Amino acid sequence: MATGKPRRALASDNWAGVHPEVIAAIAAANVGHAPSYGEDPYTKSVVEKLRDALGADEVFLVFTGTGANVIGLESLARPHHAVICASTAHIHTSECGAAEKHIGCKLLPVPTANGKITPNGIADHLHHLGNEHHVQPSAVSISQATEYGTVYSPDEVQVIANFAHDHDMQLHMDGARLANAAASLGRPLREMARDVGVDVLTFGGTKNGAIAAEAVVYFDRKLAKDFHYRRMQSMQLASKMRFIAAQFDALLTDDLWLRSATHANRMAALLGEELAQIPGITLTQKVEANEVFAIFPREHVARLQEELWFQVWNEATTEVRLVASFDTTAEDITTFVRKVREFLTQ
Repeated sequence: MATGKPRRALASDNWAGVHPEVIAAIAAANVGHAPSYGEDPYTKSVVEKLRDALGADEVFLVFTGTGANVIGLESLARPHHAVICASTAHIHTSECGAAEKHIGCKLLPVPTANGKITPNGIADHLHHLGNEHHVQPSAVSISQATEYGTVYSPDEVQVIANFAHDHDMQLHMDGARLANAAASLGRPLREMARDVGVDVLTFGGTKNGAIAAEAVVYFDRKLAKDFHYRRMQSMQLASKMRFIAAQFDALLTDDLWLRSATHANRMAALLGEELAQIPGITLTQKVEANEVFAIFPREHVARLQEELWFQVWNEATTEVRLVASFDTTAEDITTFVRKVREFLTQ
């Protein structure tokens, strides 16, 4: 990576810094002493705020998205079970088999061209129910927004939830970018999960301007049984939890989560519109949240990456992923598009 003057990139919203309002909230919490392991007033207050915003029965704070996904799914699966998910799902492609290692269950991927799955795809993994020679699906996991930046409508989630429940399965939602999905649809957080049949939600703050702030959210208190012990055993119990709580408190104050997500989505839409006008570049997905996927000419990708920080999503097709963040500016988009034009016309 080039060094020198700090600059922003479109490689990932994980590359972005921390929102100044989050930093201020952490600093405000960094005064005096407070009980550890979530017994502090900051944590107790923000858990109630998250319960109210999400319509949740139980909320538990953790500090990594992978940890949140694993512990959440552990509530729904045992080693002889399987979790059905999209072939592009983060739990399947990008968490180094964490669910399979720590839960012992199997992940059953559903092929998808846009990151979204349907009951038909889920049904393809239900042919061996009751057969002791095969793992038994106990849960479906979807991502909102998806890893392809697409967004499930509430009706689509409800259909999946109904199908899962009708087949004695439960629905987990990886909501690492739930804020972006909610902003895209103009819906409150409660309507994105509880109201459409989600059983367990991983609610992410890190990709939306926090440092390390994730939550495992339950809409059925019975599923949260023994969670306290499993969180400790899974090494996701933070001793100074007030600093995770402070981040979520900032995100919930004056709808910072919505302001940041809306801005990131707007910048991605602008980027998609500009790239679509460049000959030789083809968008592969609808731009519905804060990610843009496009095929770049193979002969230019390596040189472009020397100047512009971005990641190749599919090496075979040179499909690239570009991600806008809370601090992406219109100038960033203009600069990126200008340089792409320059390279492609050389």
